[in-house]
Amino acid sequence: MHEEKPAVSVVGLGYVGAVSTACLSSLGHRVVGVDLDQVKIDQIGAGLSPIHEDGLGDLLSHGVAEGLISTTDDLIHAVRTTDVTFVSVGTPTAADGGCDYSYIESAARSIGVGIAQKKTFHTVVMRCSIPPGTTMKVMTPIIEKISGKVLGTDFGVAFNPEFLREGVAVADFHEPPKTVIGATCARSAGVLKRIYAPVDDRPIITSIETAEMVKYVDNVWHAAKVTFANEVGRLCKPLGVDSHEVMDVFVQDTKLNLSPYYLKPGFAYGGSCLPKEVRAVAHIADGLGLDLPLIQNLCTSNDAHIAEATEMVRKTGAKRVGILGLAFKPGTDDLRESPILEVIAALRAEGVEVTIHDPAITPDTPLEGQLAYVKHGSKGLQALAPELKGMLRADVTDVTTGAEALIVTQKSADYRFAALNAECPVIDLVRLTPERVSRDGYDGIGW
Repeated sequence: MHEEKPAVSVVGLGYVGAVSTACLSSLGHRVVGVDLDQVKIDQIGAGLSPIHEDGLGDLLSHGVAEGLISTTDDLIHAVRTTDVTFVSVGTPTAADGGCDYSYIESAARSIGVGIAQKKTFHTVVMRCSIPPGTTMKVMTPIIEKISGKVLGTDFGVAFNPEFLREGVAVADFHEPPKTVIGATCARSAGVLKRIYAPVDDRPIITSIETAEMVKYVDNVWHAAKVTFANEVGRLCKPLGVDSHEVMDVFVQDTKLNLSPYYLKPGFAYGGSCLPKEVRAVAHIADGLGLDLPLIQNLCTSNDAHIAEATEMVRKTGAKRVGILGLAFKPGTDDLRESPILEVIAALRAEGVEVTIHDPAITPDTPLEGQLAYVKHGSKGLQALAPELKGMLRADVTDVTTGAEALIVTQKSADYRFAALNAECPVIDLVRLTPERVSRDGYDGIGW
């Protein structure tokens, strides 16, 4: 027997709402568009696009002609007569620079009244860009209070961010870069999976808070990419280099440049290349009188990350600290600008006793060449060079025994075992396990 598609109400007929209304109807759903703006109500209700967007007008006119699209200003009625409500109301910037929740709160009150008048399960799907926690802390309590219904039993809540690019939004809906569903219950997640199945049969199911944050992170990353490319252009121009040719080469590298590589929160960058090259480019920009705030402040951000790690150690109150991993990454004995050296130098200056283990480094590892190379770079290595050999231990247990705190900077099975079984505070700078470790005293710098 053919399963009837859920009916959907879309609250807010702005850019996202209008596109969602049209595209959901094209998948065979009955859609009720809701707005307070009578012009939008009339236009969409007549099958006319309120915005200039390729293909949108055709989908709206077809949806109206097929009897799948209707519009109203009565949200309560729309909720009563549909199975799922997509919330796409505005979230403008508030006077304090934060998010204005007034439209969300207003919609939630009406949704609550509508759900109170229903006997069937209803799924509420937030689609606005909102700070993590808003769906469950702002919208959901209002719906629960006004409806008198129970979350998870009588209604469900989900967050489903949109990734629609203006100008090609209809095409993006039908061929999404990803479909993210954050839900409070399997039932609500299942409803959305069925809705999106024709365009994406492998959606990403996650928590509501993760889904909320993904939307912000996506857009900040896109802004960072635009800013980065623009700064590259401003740097290239006075040097007589074709910036477009440079970036054409740059984007062909999908192993490192355009890939997941480097995009996991961990410890600061270090090594023989990144710090040196960032300083060099910033120096070139300074010499040309250029203002490249993103590139010129990468070192500032990296230094702040190192300082945060140092402060986390201080907060433990430990006077004997064990370090697992000294080189800037596993599988090398390269200490050049390894960020943990700066942490060790700061702790030593405060009288903390430090012992270190690294599988690739022993007291016999020659440091003279590295010291010469970073004469004007790694202050930590310069400061520690005379006593570094005395801090190194041959075995992991020689570091963990008696330690009042452990810092882990590299991933390995031995280090994971030591960290998970340690009885002292552990500062895990590399996320040794896929899931967060939820025991007191075990902490990460970015989780």
